[in-house]
Amino acid sequence: MITDKLMNRLLRLALGIAENWPWLNTKLNEWITNRTVNVCRHRPHPWSTVHDYTSWISLTDQRWSARHLPAKKTPNLPSSGDLLGLFKQQNGEQRLSDKSTLLFPTFAQYLTDGFIRTRMPEANEPEEVRLQNTSNHQIDMCPLYGRLQKQTDVLRLKSEVGGKRGRLKSQFIEEEEFSPFLFDKDRIKEEFADLDKPLGLKSALERAPNPEELRARIFALGGDRTNAVPQVAMLNTLFLREHNRLAGEIEQSHPDWNDERIFQTARNTVIVLFIKIVVEEYISHISPLFRYHVDPSVAWDAPWNKPNWITTEFSLLYRWHSLVPNRITWNGKDYLLGATSMNNRLLIDGGLRRAFTDMSSQRAARLGPFNTAEFLWEIETRAIDQGRLADLAPYTDYRDYVSLSRPRDFSDISEDSRVVDFLRKTYQRVEDIDFYVGLFAEDLVEDSPLPPLMLRMVAVDAFSQALTNPLLSKHVYNEDTFSITGWKAIHSTGSLQDILDRNAGFDPLADLFIGMTLPGWKPAG
Repeated sequence: MITDKLMNRLLRLALGIAENWPWLNTKLNEWITNRTVNVCRHRPHPWSTVHDYTSWISLTDQRWSARHLPAKKTPNLPSSGDLLGLFKQQNGEQRLSDKSTLLFPTFAQYLTDGFIRTRMPEANEPEEVRLQNTSNHQIDMCPLYGRLQKQTDVLRLKSEVGGKRGRLKSQFIEEEEFSPFLFDKDRIKEEFADLDKPLGLKSALERAPNPEELRARIFALGGDRTNAVPQVAMLNTLFLREHNRLAGEIEQSHPDWNDERIFQTARNTVIVLFIKIVVEEYISHISPLFRYHVDPSVAWDAPWNKPNWITTEFSLLYRWHSLVPNRITWNGKDYLLGATSMNNRLLIDGGLRRAFTDMSSQRAARLGPFNTAEFLWEIETRAIDQGRLADLAPYTDYRDYVSLSRPRDFSDISEDSRVVDFLRKTYQRVEDIDFYVGLFAEDLVEDSPLPPLMLRMVAVDAFSQALTNPLLSKHVYNEDTFSITGWKAIHSTGSLQDILDRNAGFDPLADLFIGMTLPGWKPAG
């Protein structure tokens, strides 16, 4: 019998051979992508969170999150508070990742904040509204451009003359380009009234030693979570600059194009650049085996190429709180991570390149049990409660769904005796373990920063959501859609550093490492 570990070793051997044969590498890329997506059923899903059975609403109303598996109630579960012990750091000690820099969870947060958008209850609304979402269900760069057309409109610099066509609004601070500020004293500027209000601002102001200074540097952004921490605002700043750079070059090449066409062409290009980073840097970092490349033709005739619809399971499996370190360094100074909340001064003072080198020079924490920082414990219990609100099927059902073996005993989940003992003491049966709890209880896959069930589900959704983007479709993915300038940018970009080098100017730090994988990391095989 060929084990997963042996299969990985054989694949790695084949990949080493394929490096010198581009046609073989292309075929392997296609084969591995299809093998990854085909471990479970393809969209459209029969169910959503609106009903616990298939209905016309569940098949058409995307305000409700889709489901991979039907609703299933599990009786006699331990309370979410009793389960928090699986997530708490032991004696204040935090394990760090052997593979990932801080740029990895930073990018994951920016990516998922764009389309995993659980609707949060407002005053006098029931908790059940969390079964809904406010997503466009596409990787559409809405943290930069806004979710709604009216939000895109207020973020644009409308101009038909003067060499500024197609741009997003921005400001320059000591020769560095950033988004404009959102507030005028304690009020949102009238021009930005249609933007979503920043989530978490009230609590960030309450913690800040100088709340007025913090509020004064909140950016006007397309996403309500994009100001959450300065490293996420850092990524948005990078793509803001790339959009405006592309718009300038497109305008020079096409002086007859109006503001609208230049803007839309630059936007098309930035969305595809982002998808390339998702696949070629981010998913390649997660993969224990293979450095993927974007080949849109893989999806053109694939049976899994179906319209996107974000699932309630996906909104939970991306709660990677244990990746967040207790402390973070900005511009040579050490901070408790909670103290950096919405503090864009850290980004502005050091500049964009320094921010990227800082995030790339620090290790992320290790994903998994007993490793979540204290200020995130409440969020862990809320995630467990959300899974129960949605009546998600147990963890073992999801293992079976993505073609992994069902654990028959608690000891099948982890080799860590502390994890096994905790699960055995809190659950009556292994079949009862919550989806969210099981995700994080598993041991990591060798050479990956993720455990097995999470890795399978992330990979399935990443490819089937990214490669099915309309901009990558057969009759759209061409030079006419992106212009000569955009087409060239797409084919010369495979990493965040490629985009940074085009937008950060000369800097003595230019030769420092930028990336998600720690320098010197090598696979165990």
